[in-house]
Amino acid sequence: PALRRLSHYLLAHYQKGTRPVRDWRTTTNVAIDLMVYAILSVDEKNQVLTTYIWYRQHWTDEFLRWDPARFDNLTQISLPTESIWVPDILINEFVDVGKSPHVPYVYVGHHGEVQNLKPIQVMTACSLDIYNFPFDVQNCSLTFTSWLHHIRDINLSLWRQPELVKFDRSIFMNQGEWELLYILSSFQEFSVKSSDSYAEMKFYVVIRRRPLFYTVSLLLPSIFLMVMDIVGFYLPPNSGERVSFKITLLLGYSVFLIIVSDTLPATAVGTPLIGTYFVVCMALLVISLTETILIVRLVHKQDLQPHVPGWVRRLLLERATVLLCIRGRNKFSQSRTQSSDISGLVENADSAAKLTHCGREAPREREVAG
Repeated sequence: PALRRLSHYLLAHYQKGTRPVRDWRTTTNVAIDLMVYAILSVDEKNQVLTTYIWYRQHWTDEFLRWDPARFDNLTQISLPTESIWVPDILINEFVDVGKSPHVPYVYVGHHGEVQNLKPIQVMTACSLDIYNFPFDVQNCSLTFTSWLHHIRDINLSLWRQPELVKFDRSIFMNQGEWELLYILSSFQEFSVKSSDSYAEMKFYVVIRRRPLFYTVSLLLPSIFLMVMDIVGFYLPPNSGERVSFKITLLLGYSVFLIIVSDTLPATAVGTPLIGTYFVVCMALLVISLTETILIVRLVHKQDLQPHVPGWVRRLLLERATVLLCIRGRNKFSQSRTQSSDISGLVENADSAAKLTHCGREAPREREVAG
């Protein structure tokens, strides 16, 4: 068969341990393409992003060429990956080996073009900024580079145009918490001190969180509790229910914060703005309760303090005005006279009430005496 003859022809004297060029000065150009399939998880605490991508490589192998006329016009064949040379291109941000399916074959064209297509589950380190949680936008990079070969041996390029890569969401599963906005790509050279340069191809995956769930479960209940705290000021202070109502709201908000503490992302980089909002709301509830206690205290202040003696009133309203040269002493004396008249009326009312009470009890005493 033509496939067997062609496979034996290509791999009979093939050396997979060396770079596939006839002149060692020739640079192997590897074209890279990337498509995001799904955003699996975003760990804010450990600063780890887990994605599932479709990764494609393309390079030219000068020792895998043939004439299609000699092999039944075959222009393309699949060969085992372990049998040919494969570039050592890795992702710099790798932190753990994902559960990626193994693809054992690559496609080879009759001009030596090799296409390596494989899906990869990538667990990469990413600097996550959660200050605007849950309305945050994250920008995580995937840097592809050769771990050993310099840029004069292996150079990297982009398979497709940057505009096609940027807005390609044809295979993205966008039903989760995160939404893919776009993918940016750029080429750069990386070099360490006193060493050669390495080629790097960076892909910036920009994703945005869908805030509907957190708005319904976090923001709206907090707003409702604060509105009820404002409505509580319409209760009369002398009813005795305002203080208990405020304490109940404060207790309910404390339980709400305990419930949502597991939902908020925990990180050492910074505190999210929504956490500061919850702390401010808690402080406002405490201030509202303190203000209510002070108002109730002022309303019942006359009942809690004894009456001022008459000699103190005379000393302050008559004698002290002369010593302090305060004008309008008649007003103080009039106020004192009015207060004395009011106290006299109160005493007369008390005495009348006592007489009435005694008059009501007198017939009963006569009956008992009889």
